[in-house]
Amino acid sequence: MGPRTVDVPSLVAQAREGRPRAVARLISLVEDAHPALREVMAALAADAGRAHVVGVTGAPGVGKSTTTNALVAEYRRQGRRVGVLAVDPSSPFSGGALLGDRIRMSEHAADPDVFIRSMASRGHLGGLSWAAPQALRVLDAAGCDVVLVETVGVGQSEVEVAATADTTLVLLAPGMGDGIQAAKAGILEVADVLVVNKADRDGADRTVRDLRHAVQLGDRSEPGAWRPRVVRTVATGGDGVDDVVSAVEEHRRWLGPDGLRARRVHRAAHEVEGLALATLRARVGGVGGDARLEALAADVVAGRTDPYAAADRLVESLT
Repeated sequence: MGPRTVDVPSLVAQAREGRPRAVARLISLVEDAHPALREVMAALAADAGRAHVVGVTGAPGVGKSTTTNALVAEYRRQGRRVGVLAVDPSSPFSGGALLGDRIRMSEHAADPDVFIRSMASRGHLGGLSWAAPQALRVLDAAGCDVVLVETVGVGQSEVEVAATADTTLVLLAPGMGDGIQAAKAGILEVADVLVVNKADRDGADRTVRDLRHAVQLGDRSEPGAWRPRVVRTVATGGDGVDDVVSAVEEHRRWLGPDGLRARRVHRAAHEVEGLALATLRARVGGVGGDARLEALAADVVAGRTDPYAAADRLVESLT
């Protein structure tokens, strides 16, 4: 499909009206790195920054999807328009798992003020950091007050989600490694709110206690510094979810306009860098069989130059 086949002004206008099909189409353009994407992003530039972006992350089995579902219900109860981006940054082959998220969210599927989208980063250069911010811009333009970014994959995703969010929720569950393990894993460093889900299970009190202790241990007691809140929930019944929303709002107030702007500038810098690197990488890929690269490689092998100097010369020739 060529770029001419996409009527960008019409799609953008429909997305601004909150039409789900237009929103879905624009996010598909993001996923496919479609040639029309530059025009889309230029058209959406002025819409940025209205939605509060909440990252939802944690190990598999802690109840991320159930919690996200419960959060959507709570935000809708408050009359907010909500976007959900379920992102799998770990694998281009695990799209099947995303279907489950959609089914669990099906109670919200008919609500015109809820946009739910599953999205695999499909091995994009830059992965989540490349695709998610652009999908967020689409949801922002569609008038979402809150966008929940839920990671489906594992590994680096906690850190990546924190990089794309205004407020990051890290979910834990009793018996899945206590708060001390979380502290060791560096999860406390990315969490603005720690959610102990499945809090009706044995060991929940201890997990909450351990986490609060770990937060205090990590507290450098800078005046006015944010100390991660620890909230307990039973998401399947919606218990405690209002407390999570309150903690998110408290964090947003603490950030204030300046703190929010600083986080977003950091996020935009990350995005711009990712796009610039992807462009350079594509150019380097194009010189794979290039005579310049071959000649530089031959010079390295012959000892006439070193790899760093050769790389510098290659970059100069590309830029």
